[in-house]
Amino acid sequence: MRREVLEIPQAVARLLDHSAKDMQRAGEELRAVDPRVLVSVARGSSDHAASFLQYAIELTAGIPVASLGPSIGSIYGAKLKLKDAACLAISQSGKSPDIVAMAKTAREGGALTIALTNTPGSPLAEVSNHAIDIAAGPELSVAATKTFVNSAVAGLAILAHWTKNDGLLSALHALPQYLENAIACDWSPFAEAVGNENSLFVLGRGPSLAIANEVALKFKETCSIHAEAYSAAEVMHGPLALVGPGFPVLVLASRDKSEDAVAQSADGLATRQAAVFATSAKVKAANRLPFAATGHWLTDPLALVTSFYSFIEAFALRRGLNPDQPRNLRKVTETL
Repeated sequence: MRREVLEIPQAVARLLDHSAKDMQRAGEELRAVDPRVLVSVARGSSDHAASFLQYAIELTAGIPVASLGPSIGSIYGAKLKLKDAACLAISQSGKSPDIVAMAKTAREGGALTIALTNTPGSPLAEVSNHAIDIAAGPELSVAATKTFVNSAVAGLAILAHWTKNDGLLSALHALPQYLENAIACDWSPFAEAVGNENSLFVLGRGPSLAIANEVALKFKETCSIHAEAYSAAEVMHGPLALVGPGFPVLVLASRDKSEDAVAQSADGLATRQAAVFATSAKVKAANRLPFAATGHWLTDPLALVTSFYSFIEAFALRRGLNPDQPRNLRKVTETL
């Protein structure tokens, strides 16, 4: 896992070079089709990448995005009416039967189907109109890291071509250097705050909420910690009942329109004596964590998750666990 985290900047650069033409073609066809809606198909970390792209697409292209339950096609065999729609399917292996079946169902229903996969020639690639090789290279760690980042970057590159967003495309090409800075960010003070606790919250809003879901999953996978991801607004409702003195809270704030509100939520929790750590210079009561600003609000969350990946691998070792051999898990999970 450590080696693969260190490879993230190079993996992103490789993707932007190796699959540039394929991502451009997919974006151009999306612009020609002009879909009324986009649906996504994915599980696990890939589904968190899809959630991140949902925010990016809705906030820039103005197209609503919905996540499809893979069992709709694989178990129930339902037929969906997806004329004038597009489908984004994400899978590292590209061979989980339920993901493949749902992507095939979407295409048969009339959707333009785009697959993001780390396995060229996979079954998922074969049933899709466009298959993008995310070019992350072999990922042996059970916990996905570089494949998550590359899936998100591939989706953003397609979006940039779709919407003719040259600023986003330039930000993506500059991203590898910022990811190097992100890996070097020291989040060890949060490790001290967590200590031997086995429950915590991860908060975000907008695109960073999708990152918070990925972060919570990695706490579970690598450290057997019960981590729950919430919107920085939603946590102030029912979940707040769980927050007491010393309760660990990791707040992922990005440099976007939500940062002020997220910082206020972080400070509100800190006044309740929770151990709150936030990636923002705007917090007053909460503790500040270093972050690598990328200069674009859609690439900032990817720097945050890269900093976290570096942190969580070291934190698992600190707790006496092997992050490369998480309990009950294996690299490829094939579900129906």
